[in-house]
Amino acid sequence: MKLGIVGLPNVGKSTLFNSLTKAGAESANYPFCTIDPNVGVVAVPDERLLKLTEMYNSAKTTPAVIEFVDIAGLVKGASKGEGLGNQFLSNIRETDAIVHVVRCFDDTNVIHVDGAVDPIRDIETINFELIFADIEVIDRRIAKNKRAALNNKTIAKEVAFLESLKAHLEAGKLAKTYYTDDEDEQAWFKEYNLLTGKPVIFAANVSEEDMADDGASNEYISRVKEYAKDADCEVFAVCAQMEQEISELEDDEKAMFLAEMGVSESGLDKLIKASYRLLGLISYFTAGETESRAWTITNGTKAPQAAGKIHSDFERGFIKAEVVSYDDLMESGNMNTAKEKGLVRQEGKEYVVKDGDVILFKFNV
Repeated sequence: MKLGIVGLPNVGKSTLFNSLTKAGAESANYPFCTIDPNVGVVAVPDERLLKLTEMYNSAKTTPAVIEFVDIAGLVKGASKGEGLGNQFLSNIRETDAIVHVVRCFDDTNVIHVDGAVDPIRDIETINFELIFADIEVIDRRIAKNKRAALNNKTIAKEVAFLESLKAHLEAGKLAKTYYTDDEDEQAWFKEYNLLTGKPVIFAANVSEEDMADDGASNEYISRVKEYAKDADCEVFAVCAQMEQEISELEDDEKAMFLAEMGVSESGLDKLIKASYRLLGLISYFTAGETESRAWTITNGTKAPQAAGKIHSDFERGFIKAEVVSYDDLMESGNMNTAKEKGLVRQEGKEYVVKDGDVILFKFNV
């Protein structure tokens, strides 16, 4: 999974990126300090994987990973060359979703690029810059195809679709709100990789005090949640400054710190859960003495395609899957006992993999 982080300057975007990835992106109290895209890879914490490693005494543990891409803070006019953000928007075109960091705290010591805190205005500023960047992509595609469209019906159909989509964006609407049930158009839409066509998670950056009730009493967050409801987005409260402090601690110290602050889970945990919900993702596991590993798939994936995540040969030569649920395996104590209890199933090509399945694939190529 790959997530792109966007936001205005000075909203805590790079501070959050640093704390999530410990990558040390430069962070300062002025616009445009991050002039190169920063990339960090983070392991997805999953206690189930650690328990499987213990059970099988695995030599290696391989968690699922998330790749974060952080770009320079966007400002009004970025799409027309203002600031530095637009130079790096191409770096987040390949992401699965966008994490939009929104400032939801007041602090006279931290300059706001527009002079005052207003999360909805900030969200709309970023949205318009992403819309303008998408229109550029569409304009280039139209220019490329226009001549060929004169002699090719399929290309002519695509140009008509592009012009309709452009009109939608020019009306200030996000690409993801454009509806088409035409299969060709759906395929083209996917191919364009439009920024405003991606799912969005709002990371509402609040003060440390607001974390005690998870931002419930923060008026700014209430407004973001109201906005997100209509836009079909996820929202979670995070204190980037606190996350940075947590990132320096060992795991046991981290748990103590969170407990003292009255916080149930870290920002990374919240972000991962929000990402999995938004993108409809689940995890299944493979386990053994050599390695215990978590695999991320889309909810609804059938066994052969899940096997294909490991290797294309597994999908091509799929015979069957030996499946036990994580909970049943843990309750049984080991695989042999689970088999004796009849909890291990032989599943075929139509089996839809469930979250927490522990699977051994049988295949022949």
